[in-house]
Amino acid sequence: MFTVWLVALIIIIILILIIISLLPLELFDLSWKTITLMRRIHGPKGLPVLGEALNVAAGDISEKLDYLKSLQEKYPRLTALWVVGIPVVIIHEPEDLEIIMGSPHHITKGVEYLPILPWLQEGLLVSTGEKWHKRRKLLTPTFHFRILEDNLQSINKHARNLVRNLLNENGKPIIAENFITLCALDIICETAMGISLNSQDNEGKEYVHAIKKVSSSVVARVLKIWLKRDIIFYLTKYGRDFYKCLSFLHRFTEKIIRDRKISYAAEKAKETVDNIEDELHLVKKRKAFLDSLIELDIKYPNLFTNTDIREEVDTFMFEGHDTTSAALVFALYQLGLNPEIQERAFNELKNIFGDSQRNATLKDLQEMHYLEKVIKETLRMYPSVPYISRKLTQDLELDKGVIIPSGVNAVIVPFLVHRNTRFYPNPEVFNPERFSHENSKGRHPYCYIPFSAGPRNCIGQKFAMMELKVVISTILRYSKIETLTKPEEISLTPLLILRSNKPIQIKVTSR
Repeated sequence: MFTVWLVALIIIIILILIIISLLPLELFDLSWKTITLMRRIHGPKGLPVLGEALNVAAGDISEKLDYLKSLQEKYPRLTALWVVGIPVVIIHEPEDLEIIMGSPHHITKGVEYLPILPWLQEGLLVSTGEKWHKRRKLLTPTFHFRILEDNLQSINKHARNLVRNLLNENGKPIIAENFITLCALDIICETAMGISLNSQDNEGKEYVHAIKKVSSSVVARVLKIWLKRDIIFYLTKYGRDFYKCLSFLHRFTEKIIRDRKISYAAEKAKETVDNIEDELHLVKKRKAFLDSLIELDIKYPNLFTNTDIREEVDTFMFEGHDTTSAALVFALYQLGLNPEIQERAFNELKNIFGDSQRNATLKDLQEMHYLEKVIKETLRMYPSVPYISRKLTQDLELDKGVIIPSGVNAVIVPFLVHRNTRFYPNPEVFNPERFSHENSKGRHPYCYIPFSAGPRNCIGQKFAMMELKVVISTILRYSKIETLTKPEEISLTPLLILRSNKPIQIKVTSR
C-alpha cells in the first residue's frame, strides 16, 4: 500500500514539474500579498497547481462564453481564479470597470496577448509604457475629423463595389463574411495605407485566410497550457499553421510598405517641380497614416525602423478590417432577421436621399439616427472584441476597501458587460431603441464598451462608425437582406474577434 502511494506521489510531482516547465517563469513572479488579497475575492477553488486550467482548456472554443457567464452568475461583481500559477480576476460591473479602464496606470495588456507578439510585436495594440504613449500621440491625428471626411469617397466606392458583388449573386444563398471582409480590407488599405488592393476583385483572399489561421492558433495557445512553450507549439499543427501564415502576413505588409514608399517618393518629387498651384493641391491631399510612419523613418532612421513601421501596419491592417467586418456581418444578420427594423432603416435613408443615387456625405451620416441605433445595438450584442485583459503592475483599489493586487491578470468581458440586466432588460433581444436618447439617459458609460474605454480606447472608433454607416446604408438603399441562418443554428465563438461558429448565410435581392 505504501509503495502505491509513493508511486502516486512521484507521478504527481513529475506532472507538476512538467506543468511548471511549460510556463514562462515570469508568470510566477508573485508575492504573498497577491496571494493573500486573492483569497479575499470569491471564485472557484480549482485543482491544486492547475487551478481552473482544465476548465479553460476543455471543450470547444464556442463554449467559453457560457463558461465565463456561469462564473459571473455564481461569483458576481468580481471572480477570482487561478490558471496554473496565474492569478486572474474577472471584473463584471461598470462601476469597477471605470476605475481600471479610466486609469492612466493600468494600461499593460494581459498574458493572453503574449502569443500575438510574434505577429504584431510592439504595435499600438500590445505595446505599453512610454512606447505606447508616444505611438498613440503620433497616430491620433491620423483619425482627425477632417481627415475622416476626406476618406468618404474611398469608402463610398468600395461600398458600391460590395453592393454590385452581392447583387451579382442574383438572390442565391451566400456567406456574408466572404464578401464583407474583402470590402473592409479594401477600405483600410486605401484609406489608411494609401494603396489600392482591389480585394473584391479576387485579390487579398489569401491574406484573409492567413488572418483566420493565425487567430485560431493564437486562441488555441492561450487556452491550452501545453502549447505555452515555443518548442512544443512549433511541433503542433497550430504552430506550423501559425508560423506559415505569419511569414505570409509579414511579407504582405512589407510589400504594402514598399509600394507606398515608392508612391510617396514620387509624390514628393512631383511636389518639388510643380508650380505653386500644384503644391497647394498636394498640401490638401489626404495623408494616410502610413505616410506619417514613412516620414518618421526618413526623419529618424535610427529611431524609427522598417520593423517599427511594419508592426504598426500589421496592427492597423488586422484591427482596421477584421473588427469592422465582424460588426457588418452581424448587422446584416440582424437586419435580415428583423425585416421591420430593416424597413425602418431604409425609410430613414429614403428620407435622406430620396431617389438620388449620390454618394453619402458627412451631413448624410449625421442624419442617420436610426441606423446609428441599429449599429450600436449590433455592437452591444456582438462586440467585435469580446474579451480584454490587463496585467496589473500596481494594486487596483475599488470601493468598500476591495483591492485587486498587483500581479493579477484583470479580465474584462464586453460580451457579458453588454448583457447586464441592470442596464439591458431582455439582453438577448435585438432592440435598437435601447439607444434612443430617452432610454440611454442615466445609463452608466462603462456598461457599453464596444471600443474599449479610457486611455486605451480604440483609436479608430470614429472611423469605424463612419465606415459602418456608409457600407450598411449603401447596402440598404439598393437591396433587401434576408437571413437564412436561424439563430438556433449558431453559437458565438470568442476568437481574437467575435465570430459565429457557423458561417452566416444571407440572400440579397435588388430593391
